[in-house]
Amino acid sequence: MTRQSPSALITGASAGIGQGYSEHLARTGHDLVLVARREDRLNELASRLRDAHGIAVEVLVADLSSEEGAGRVADRIVSGPLIDLLINNAGYASRGRVSELAPDTLDQMLRVNILALSRLSIAAMGRMAANGRGSIINVGSGTAFMQFPGNAGYGASKNYVMAFTRHMHLEAEGTGVRIQLLVPGVVSTDFHQIAGADLANFPPERVMKPDDLVVASLRALEKEESVCIPSLPNIKDWEAYVKAETTVGAQTSRDRIAARYH
Repeated sequence: MTRQSPSALITGASAGIGQGYSEHLARTGHDLVLVARREDRLNELASRLRDAHGIAVEVLVADLSSEEGAGRVADRIVSGPLIDLLINNAGYASRGRVSELAPDTLDQMLRVNILALSRLSIAAMGRMAANGRGSIINVGSGTAFMQFPGNAGYGASKNYVMAFTRHMHLEAEGTGVRIQLLVPGVVSTDFHQIAGADLANFPPERVMKPDDLVVASLRALEKEESVCIPSLPNIKDWEAYVKAETTVGAQTSRDRIAARYH
């Protein structure tokens, strides 16, 4: 019996990191479901990948900032042919100081970065757990570890992704589902231009190529590393971060206030 090709659904597939995942997975024989808003770019990418690799590529045009768009992708995950790998990559940064943020603009970003990612994770986790297999990669951001003016909205949204995905790690134990939190730093995509930044402002040694990021992420998935920080030289630094969280967490609920408040 011929083994069916593995399949992956990638959000934000038309550019940047999402396109990098699409191209790499196509080369390794995955059938793809490509999700993004820009139909022309999706169709061009799908045609190129079909021709180059002989894979099946489904184009799913959806605006994940809308209830209808996120719902259509969730329905595809739940009711369509089984997806082996979900990559929640769609997201963007709308930056500005809290006193100056446009509420509607912030709301739209949070719908993509938080609500859509959550909805698709829920859909995939349920179906994959029922089938005893599957993988989910949620793309976070190194800015989750940083605080600087103008980053409150975006940074907080990626803190949500980090916390949500780490809880998923615990809930996936024993289900056969692999969960990865991917934490990129600065990557050479148009993300920064859209966010109003300039890649030229970053030292070259701080900027990673999308292909390298994708290779690290998929290798980490093979190794069943639940957290992938591609440029972190020593995983013990992440482990120290988690240990510090545990130390602080153990002291946050006591029957008396700390001595310094007396």
